Amino acid sequence: MEETSTRDARTGLIYGLNDRPPLQEALFAALQHLLAIFVAIITPPLIIAGALGLDVETTGFLVSMALFASGVSTFIQCRRIGCIGTGLLCIQGTSFSFIGPIISAGMLGGLPVIFGSCMAASTVEMLISRVLKHTRKIITPLVSGIVVTLIGMSLIKVGITACGGGNAALQAGTFGSGRHVGLAALVLFSIILFNRSSNRYLRMSSIVIGLAIGYAVAWGMGAVDFSSVQGYGGVNIPIPFKYGLSFDWSAFIALGLVYLITSIEAYGDITANSLISGEPVEGPTFVKRASGGILADGFNSMLAGMFSSFPNSIFAQNNGMIQLTGVASRYVGYYIAGFLVLLGLFPAVGLVFSLMPEPVLGGATLLMFGTVASAGIRIIASQDIDRKATLVIALSFSLGLSVELVPEILSQLPETLKNIFASGITTGGLTAILANALIRIKE
Repeated sequence: MEETSTRDARTGLIYGLNDRPPLQEALFAALQHLLAIFVAIITPPLIIAGALGLDVETTGFLVSMALFASGVSTFIQCRRIGCIGTGLLCIQGTSFSFIGPIISAGMLGGLPVIFGSCMAASTVEMLISRVLKHTRKIITPLVSGIVVTLIGMSLIKVGITACGGGNAALQAGTFGSGRHVGLAALVLFSIILFNRSSNRYLRMSSIVIGLAIGYAVAWGMGAVDFSSVQGYGGVNIPIPFKYGLSFDWSAFIALGLVYLITSIEAYGDITANSLISGEPVEGPTFVKRASGGILADGFNSMLAGMFSSFPNSIFAQNNGMIQLTGVASRYVGYYIAGFLVLLGLFPAVGLVFSLMPEPVLGGATLLMFGTVASAGIRIIASQDIDRKATLVIALSFSLGLSVELVPEILSQLPETLKNIFASGITTGGLTAILANALIRIKE
């Protein structure tokens, strides 16, 4: 006990990993974590549903299942069941990194191809968890930084489309109107305003506040139609394979690459979490936690696909929340998991958010996606940029952004190859891996 107290004093923690905070304090800490992750969990299904033109009921169900799957995944990570999970206060939620490949897969074969390919590709991350030390020699920080930057840059296109009014506005000829762009700008500037606040609670909830302001203004403008929903009552029962399963090799390859990168990101997040929690960041205990956490990342994504949700990953923002609250107790994770599952079971939550106008969501996601890109740039900047690194970066960005900006360059390829390389993340990511491994320069 004395050793634990010394450790907690050294790390600035009020409650360590295996401490049990009183109910009131545990609930307060859990609510703060929930505030930091709620929007991030529901945003990917909203973006994907909007891009695929899904109806309100389906969109609402996907949002509900995203919350439900995140709750189950968080419990597995915090509890550690067998060899699956970290046993740390690790929160999982729907990952932004997969949005591009998922939308491409949805264009090929709808929800069945999305869920089938996501579940099949999750085995990539599970296999990596077993050979972690070898994978890190291939996916270096430079490669990870390039792919994360490409993910952010590719998604900015999705965000700006939503700001203009989305696909529906494109078809109606109102895309980019002052009404749509003004609403998106209001949300964007509201988030920036509150994010600049010295009050940490306003800063943490800046995205929630920005979306709430945008939603309220949109409702006042008559842009929110509650009559399109038949009812808000009842309970959403998670039904395995509700939309069926299908498979596509091009979707599998694109998603598999993102799972590969996600596993390396998860390793970094687990390392940071262990450090903040006053736990070892090397040695057998840490290796067991890291491999178990990455295994859970893949397993939970497979579980999410089974229940009509999208791939899950460990959320890095919760590491900052542990520092802010001084609470690293994994038992708090059980409360967070419970809240998420409860929110997912009630359809009213998903349906209310499914009615959010695209410009409102676009104003928030544009900033989020820019943040993803800037995180990748920071990873690249932390490396020694020599001649080889310059060549790898130049090749990866050139080829990755080329297929995003001028997709017609692939028009003469066979359909399968065209589908594989249509994603700038896949093209740029594969280029980064191969270039980094094959280019040799004698200084």
